[in-house]
Amino acid sequence: MELPREYGYVVLVLLLYTFLNSWMASKVGRARIKYKVSYPTLYAIESENKDAKLFNCVQRGHQNSLELMPVFFVMLLLGGLRHPLVAAGFGIDYTIARFFYFKGYSSGIPENRLKMLGLRIVPFFGLMSLLGLTICTVSFGVNILGLH
Repeated sequence: MELPREYGYVVLVLLLYTFLNSWMASKVGRARIKYKVSYPTLYAIESENKDAKLFNCVQRGHQNSLELMPVFFVMLLLGGLRHPLVAAGFGIDYTIARFFYFKGYSSGIPENRLKMLGLRIVPFFGLMSLLGLTICTVSFGVNILGLH
C-alpha cells in the first residue's frame, strides 16, 4: 500500500494536536504552581485548597482532551489513509474545538468549555469532527474489504 501524497496533511494535523496537548500540559503545570497543588495529586480538594475549583477546571480540561486523544488519533490516521484531505480538515476542526474547550474550561467556569466565540457550539464542532473522521475510517475499512 502506498500512502497518498496528501497524507502529509494528516501527519501535520497530528503534530498540531500534539503541540496543543503540550500547551495544555504546560498550563496545568503552571496552575499547579499558582494554586499550590503538588504532584502526585491529580485533583485538588476544595476543603483543603480555596482555589481547588480553579485548578480542577484547568486539570479537567486537559484530562478530557487526553481521554479522547486515542480515539481522535486512530480515526485521523486510519480515515486519512483513504480520505487524507477530508480527514485533515476534520482534524483541524477537532483541534480548534479542543482549544476552545480547554480555554473555556480553564477559565474556572466549567460552562465556558462549551462556548466558542461566545456561542455554545464547541460540542457540535467536536462531535461532528469525530463523526466525520469515523465515516472516513468506515470508508477505509469497507474499501479494504472490497465492499464498496
